Amino acid sequence: MCKVGGVFDKVPAADLGAFVVKEVVARTDVPTERIDELIFGNVAQPSDTQNIARVIALKAGLPTDMPAFTVHRNCGSGSEALTTAASKIRAGEGEVFIVGGTESMSNIPLLFNKKMQTFFGHLAGARSIGRKLKTCLSFRPEFLKPVIGLVDGLTDPVCGMIMGKTAEVLAREFHIGREEQDEFALRSHQKAVAAMERGVLVKEIVPTPVPPDFKHIQMQDDGPRADQSLEALAKLRPYFDRVNGTVTVGNACPLTDAAAAMLVMREEKAKEFGYEPLGYLRAAAYTALEPHRMGLGPVYSTAKVLDKSGLSMKDIDLIELNEAFAVQVIANERAFASDEFARRYLGRDARVGEIDPEILNVNGGAVALGHPVGTTGARLIITVLRELRRRGKSIGLATMCIGGGQGGALLLEAA
Repeated sequence: MCKVGGVFDKVPAADLGAFVVKEVVARTDVPTERIDELIFGNVAQPSDTQNIARVIALKAGLPTDMPAFTVHRNCGSGSEALTTAASKIRAGEGEVFIVGGTESMSNIPLLFNKKMQTFFGHLAGARSIGRKLKTCLSFRPEFLKPVIGLVDGLTDPVCGMIMGKTAEVLAREFHIGREEQDEFALRSHQKAVAAMERGVLVKEIVPTPVPPDFKHIQMQDDGPRADQSLEALAKLRPYFDRVNGTVTVGNACPLTDAAAAMLVMREEKAKEFGYEPLGYLRAAAYTALEPHRMGLGPVYSTAKVLDKSGLSMKDIDLIELNEAFAVQVIANERAFASDEFARRYLGRDARVGEIDPEILNVNGGAVALGHPVGTTGARLIITVLRELRRRGKSIGLATMCIGGGQGGALLLEAA
C-alpha cells in the first residue's frame, strides 16, 4: 500500500489487481480451471478498463473461459467481493472464487470542465475556416480549469459534502477536539511501525517490482511514519474547514494505491484441495444512514451483524475498524458505548457494546497505512484473520464506514 503519486504512480489498477491474483494462485497452487469466477471491487473505475475484474483475470493468466465481474460499494467494495462470492456459493452458483479489490488513486484523472467540452464540440462541428476561427477566438483561459476526478469521487452528490466535511460533522456531534484526533493518529502510526518492525505484515504483502525499469522492488507499505509526533501533527492546518475545523491531512487517511486478493470456497471444497483455511466468514451485514453522517456506518452494520449471528461485542477477540479519519473512529467508539445512541438511531434498548482499545486496529489502521477505497474491505479481512491466528484467538470483526451513507461489518472466525 503506497501513497498517491509515489511508488505505484505509473501502475494501473488492473495491473495491481493482476499482480495479487497471480500471487494467490502461486501461493495456493489452485488449479485455475477449477476457479468458477473472479469478483473484484473497484471504485474509480478507469475509462479504458471497463469491467476491471475481467481485465485483471486475463492479465493474471486465468483461463479465458472463466467469467469475471466488478462490484462497487464505495469503501466497502473489497468486502462486497467476498460477500457476493459467499452468496453465490450458498446459492449453488459456484464453488471456487478469487475475490478482492484494487484501486489506483494516483490514476484518477483530471477532467475537462463543461465549458471546455462545449468548446471542443463547437470546434469539431465547425465546417469552414471562418467558423473554426470564430470558435477559437471564443476560447477563454477559464475553460482550462480542470474537474478533479479524485475530489468529485470523494464528494457525496446528495449531501454535497466531500468525505472530510462529513468527518467534521462527527467532530461537532460528538464534541471531539483536535488534540484527541491527533493523539489517535499518532497511535496509529506507532502501532503500524511497530508491526512492520516485528515483521507482522510480511505475509500479507507481495513484494512488487516497480515500473518502468522494475529494478526497485517495493517490500512494504510506505505510509507509516516512525518519526511522527504530536508536535508535527499540531502544526498542520485544518484541511476541510479552514476556520473552525479539526480534521487535517495528518489525522485523516492518506490517499493510497493498492490491491488485495483472496481464494474463497466452501470448507468441504478446501479439504478436497488439501488446504488449511485461513478462516471463515461467519456473517456479514450492510446498513445505511444519512450520507452526511456516513462515518458512523460501523456501529449500524455491527449492530446488525451481531443480531444475525447471536454474538455480542464481548465475543469478539479482534476488531479492524477502518480509519477513514481519526475522528470517525473515535465517534464510533462513543456510539458503540452509548445507550442513548442505540435507542435513538438503532432501535435498540441498550448500547451495542464498548470497544476494548486493546483489540482495536492493533497493527495500526488507515490513518497510517492508507485507504485505497476499492481495496480496503479486502485488506481488513486479511489483516483480521492473520492476526487472529497469530494470537491464537477465534472471532474477529472487520467493519468500515462507506461513502454515501452506508456501513459494512463482517464477522470472521480463524481456522
